[in-house]
Amino acid sequence: MYRYLLFYKPYGVLCQFSDDRSEQTQRSTLKDYIPVPDVYSVGRLDYDSEGLLLLTDNGRLQHRLSHRKFAHPRTYWTQVERIPDETALDRLREGIKIQDYQTRRAIVTKLPQEPDLPLRDPPIRYRKNVPTCWLEMTLTEGRNRQVRRMTAAVGYPTLRLVRVAIGIQKGREIARLCLDGLAPGEWRDATTTERQILEKLLDK
Repeated sequence: MYRYLLFYKPYGVLCQFSDDRSEQTQRSTLKDYIPVPDVYSVGRLDYDSEGLLLLTDNGRLQHRLSHRKFAHPRTYWTQVERIPDETALDRLREGIKIQDYQTRRAIVTKLPQEPDLPLRDPPIRYRKNVPTCWLEMTLTEGRNRQVRRMTAAVGYPTLRLVRVAIGIQKGREIARLCLDGLAPGEWRDATTTERQILEKLLDK
């Protein structure tokens, strides 16, 4: 039977089970947290990002959820420097040019208050005279450092980034895997309902 693991990746952890640096500069990896053999992450989170990571030994499902052509939604909470205006938010929603590609349309809203998240270790840099704002962004693609590049492109650099949900979409049906019940560094097996949602993707 295939394994499906939900993991709350902390800040400063590589999304792989080994580090190719020399032993003197080894970084923390998934191996430090997950003692399950032969599972691999579905997509990636950057070293300096946090949040939900799905791991599995089901290669077909890994491909189905990772490939951008299937447009599975991923939801992030991002803390940005300063307070974005509606013009900036609309640019994020409509899609913007970053380097050699145009981002897809996204769902972007300001969170009414700071989300209830564990403190980050180390904390973000604090600047007394510069306010910050939390955005919820749902993307249907996962390009390298995309959220950070998007917010920087409209003038509001990302200070902290947490993936809070992965959408599972088939036809018009959308279900979500969430961080609920996990603390940074913790993982669990998918529930029976979550397994059914995931494996339904591979039904003919």
